[in-house]
Amino acid sequence: MSSTPSRTEKANAIRALAMDAVQKANSGHPGAPMGMADIAEVLWNDYLKHNPANPEWADRDRFVLSNGHGSMLLYSLLHLTGYDLSIHELQNFRQLHSKTPGHPEYGYAPGVETTTGPLGQGITNAVGMALAEKVLAAQFNREGYELVDHHTYTFLGDGCLMEGISHEACSLAGTLGLGKLIAFYDDNGISIDGEVEGWFTDDTPKRFEAYGWHVIPGVDGHDPQAIKAAIEAARAETTKPTLICCKTVIGFGSPNKQGREECHGAPLGAEEIALVRETLGWKHEPFVIPEDLYHAWDARPKGEAQEEEWNDIFEDYKEAHPELAAEFVRRMKGELPADFLAKADEYIKKCQADAEKIASRKASQNTLNAFGPLLPEFLGGSADLAGSNLTIWSGAKGVTADDASGNYVYYGVREFGMSAIMNGVALHGGLVPYGATFLMFMEYARNAVRMAALMKQRVIFVYTHDSIGLGEDGPTHQPVEQLTALRVTPNLHTWRPCDATESAVSWKMAVARNDGPSALIFSRQGLAPQPRTDEQLAAIEKGGYILRDCEGTPEAIIIATGSEVELATAAADKLAGRKVRVVSMPCAEAFSAQPADYRESVLPSAVRARVAVEAGHKDYWYKFVGFDGAIIGMDTFGESAPAGDLMKHFGITADKVAEAVESLLK
Repeated sequence: MSSTPSRTEKANAIRALAMDAVQKANSGHPGAPMGMADIAEVLWNDYLKHNPANPEWADRDRFVLSNGHGSMLLYSLLHLTGYDLSIHELQNFRQLHSKTPGHPEYGYAPGVETTTGPLGQGITNAVGMALAEKVLAAQFNREGYELVDHHTYTFLGDGCLMEGISHEACSLAGTLGLGKLIAFYDDNGISIDGEVEGWFTDDTPKRFEAYGWHVIPGVDGHDPQAIKAAIEAARAETTKPTLICCKTVIGFGSPNKQGREECHGAPLGAEEIALVRETLGWKHEPFVIPEDLYHAWDARPKGEAQEEEWNDIFEDYKEAHPELAAEFVRRMKGELPADFLAKADEYIKKCQADAEKIASRKASQNTLNAFGPLLPEFLGGSADLAGSNLTIWSGAKGVTADDASGNYVYYGVREFGMSAIMNGVALHGGLVPYGATFLMFMEYARNAVRMAALMKQRVIFVYTHDSIGLGEDGPTHQPVEQLTALRVTPNLHTWRPCDATESAVSWKMAVARNDGPSALIFSRQGLAPQPRTDEQLAAIEKGGYILRDCEGTPEAIIIATGSEVELATAAADKLAGRKVRVVSMPCAEAFSAQPADYRESVLPSAVRARVAVEAGHKDYWYKFVGFDGAIIGMDTFGESAPAGDLMKHFGITADKVAEAVESLLK
């Protein structure tokens, strides 16, 4: 091998590491890394702006491997370019507690920008990152200072393009003119079931042209000069996102398996790997990379110089715009304004004092009007339901292709796309995204909500029209099982407030939480304000608290959330001769995380007579009432009728709650 390795030799280092790691793990996907190695070599060595010594550099380019099953491509690139990802970690590919899980996972290896694997979500995260870059550039860049100026690059395959979410996200990306988003389509014609021409015959270039993208078709994905020319053309187009369509051979270099589904998702086998080494002229043992190749790949000197150049710009920026500079640093660190929590608490006290009966969706909008001016990092939105979700506040300004300085995105009817785009925005940093739809249509977006929780991102999912109480629209729009689905999602906090005060607290807690997403569940119907002491007011953020108590030890406890808290207190009135405690539990996850002594003080284990009431699926509440308790809720879908009629029809009334308590006390 020459002292100055060729592009092909550098690409072959990726191929060798990928096939060896998959073989050692006896599972994985060698085909995509081997097929896209040449594209990756040109992009990472000639264009990608990054510093392996500081993976968190604010103005780095973002790289997203949307076809995340090809994770060894990304791990090989990170290892070769000098990130803190040792050869030992590549040898432990797909093993317990390694930094190289089967699909790229955010938070494991430095340089992994997002968790990918569920196809289509990576490209959508990339749209979110590019959106964040455009918004932050409009908010912070000033004449002579391009403080925010980086690209988002993403690799994707046929599977990503077949997933419906790619239509949602890429359509919006074109509309918003995300000119620094560059996507590489790995057009190898193969998916798990074989040749895709049997089930995927879209004219992809025309499809993306219709979205308003700049499309570069027919690029030879194994010709470095053709790849380089395409990237140059993509970077020159600043008003539209670019799709570079690369014709590649899956498993390139494998004499018997390249171009076939056999190399997509299984090890090549020892005999075939020996043939690959012979075909590629790769004479090194497994996991051995010669020093001259490491030197050729090392991105640290160039990356450090690029970051140093940016730091010099930032120093000048600080002198010219000190307040903006301080704000940029704060926001990129993910820190809240110093006075936010205190001012939020002031507003919460005001809500309690005002004691207004309003729908919690309206209380949410009122809170946005109070919190919005305090949080310039807010980037709100709704999936074409702003008038129903009430997500637009007085200072909201729409983001457009021509003016991205706003703080609100009109996502259109794209619930799944919106949610995964918000994940990308959060991952980018500098913005706190919230987006809304009806609770029922969380179903369209469920996997993106799960990904936010998996990645522990501060994303706020706003869901209104929270129960059968929305009435005449009927069971297609009435959520039943959705609250349970949200609550059983690890690391997701689900808040269902009972009045304006709890609504404000839920917003405060969602904004303040920096280790995971929150779902805020709001009603369409008006909710009566609940009286509280200062101690009760402070206890709301614990997720569950005693809203109304009795003298001494209670005989029974009624647990309720949202609109059903009114029913619980009314039932307690009907049980005047009984010692009944009412517990409001706006966030069961937050309550469950409290110390045991606090939980015992609210729900004493000696009190076995417990009734939970919620106009959603019953089963979740057994964890709080036990098998001996009672649950007033739903175990069927809803019906189309006025809300009051539905509540009576399904037995979600104060009388039924009182009857359930009496039955338990017999």
